[in-house]
Amino acid sequence: MSIQVSRAHDIVDKALDYRAIRQDMIASNIANADTPFYKPRDISFQDTLMAKKAEIFNDEKNKLALAQTNGSHIPLHEERDTSRATTFYRDGHMARNDGNSVDLDVETTEMSKNSVMFNALVMARKKSSGIFNSVIEASAKTS
Repeated sequence: MSIQVSRAHDIVDKALDYRAIRQDMIASNIANADTPFYKPRDISFQDTLMAKKAEIFNDEKNKLALAQTNGSHIPLHEERDTSRATTFYRDGHMARNDGNSVDLDVETTEMSKNSVMFNALVMARKKSSGIFNSVIEASAKTS
């Protein structure tokens, strides 16, 4: 059984999961750099994390509601599903003669950025847990 130190730990845990998935996708893109007609894939999870944050910290109270004062007004469009991360094909790179559009410079740069973010999340989680543990230890010493 794990103790929840902070409500933000759920977001950090989810972000770590998505960063690990993204690292695997980028590694797959690099591994398929010579596969004909391969298009690099990526994952977008920022909207999912923002929705989770709004849920955890009850940000709905700050949301501006749109009033529809007349029946002939165009109704508010439904927001897209943010319960899952979105996988997409990274576009914008020129395909080679074999139809492959993997750019190793882009992939290695994205992998490095993702690794830095993953490590930053791990360190933030460790620091947060360390503060919690030091408070418990200090409380134990005073009793």
